[in-house]
Amino acid sequence: MNLLGFEADPKDVRIVVAMSGGVDSSVAAALMVEAGFDVIGMTLQLYDHGMAVGKKGACCAGQDIYDARQVCDKLGIPHYVLNYESRFSQAVIEDFADSYLKGETPIPCVRCNQQVKFKDLLTTARDLGAKALVTGHYVQRLMGESRPELHRAVDPMRDQSYFLFATTQPQLDFLRFPLGGMPKVETRKHAARFGLNVAEKPDSQDICFVPNGSYVSVLEKLRPGALEEGEILHLDGRVLGHHKGIINYTIGQRKGLGIGGGDPLYVIRLDPERHQVIVGPYEALGKTEIRVKEVNWLGEDLKEPFQCEVKVRSTRPPVSAHVFLEEGNIARVVFNTPEYGVAPGQACVFYEGNRVLGGGWILRDLV
Repeated sequence: MNLLGFEADPKDVRIVVAMSGGVDSSVAAALMVEAGFDVIGMTLQLYDHGMAVGKKGACCAGQDIYDARQVCDKLGIPHYVLNYESRFSQAVIEDFADSYLKGETPIPCVRCNQQVKFKDLLTTARDLGAKALVTGHYVQRLMGESRPELHRAVDPMRDQSYFLFATTQPQLDFLRFPLGGMPKVETRKHAARFGLNVAEKPDSQDICFVPNGSYVSVLEKLRPGALEEGEILHLDGRVLGHHKGIINYTIGQRKGLGIGGGDPLYVIRLDPERHQVIVGPYEALGKTEIRVKEVNWLGEDLKEPFQCEVKVRSTRPPVSAHVFLEEGNIARVVFNTPEYGVAPGQACVFYEGNRVLGGGWILRDLV
């Protein structure tokens, strides 16, 4: 049995590698070539090519497409660029804008994996006769008793399992993640060993379609009027000041509120209907339960309520909770101890040890 778990000779197994132009996907492709697979590199052009040229630190942009092509030339494999601008705009960018206007804090990278990379690209890979779609994500696909399971990466600092909670079981059957079992430093060493031009390329930091991290300027362009002014209210009803658009705020925010001194205040919730930002003391951020929508389940036959660990932000540690299923593919998550800084639009991901059981999108309180 070869590197990816196929019994056939690697040369008889076609593999499509999703190549962003970064070091991770480039090393994933190189490892597949080294293992003897029939490899095709594929890059998605996801947004306006002209705007992307020269922009560093973002995937699927002009420079990155060039870098991916250079890597494929070095490896001696074909490279295709698919124009998915329209699909990406509809499924990711528009959703991103609408989510902010609803007082949410979206994660467009999850939507991109969910709606574009692991859906449309995966379909294209099948159409090309591929047996698997390989990506450079730091996450592990391990065989369970009856089917593949999604697990955290070996390197906890690089683990991307939170962002892949929406991966379905059929998708997981087809996907492979060769970097999930190694630390990033080892990936860099592989890149140098293969002589790849991206060996020292810095990791992407920004959302790919948000230049310099200024999402407000993007939202202004997408949704004129998004910066409608409104009140900053204390939980007790006092007007403490005024803001220039709720899109400038997120749950748990303390700095940059512009309301002067006194005891520390945090953004407790956003009211997009009234264009209000509601603030209060830290303890008011504590949540004992939340509801999540569009629940994706990767575990065995679900018996609820069930206990597991959940993460409500990529940067938060997992905490214990009980999950209760409701109608409409919604779940109620009850924390064993209050959780702080929970923001609607973020993901709530369910874990059993290192295994990803699934998750859903956090709903906004109707207060």
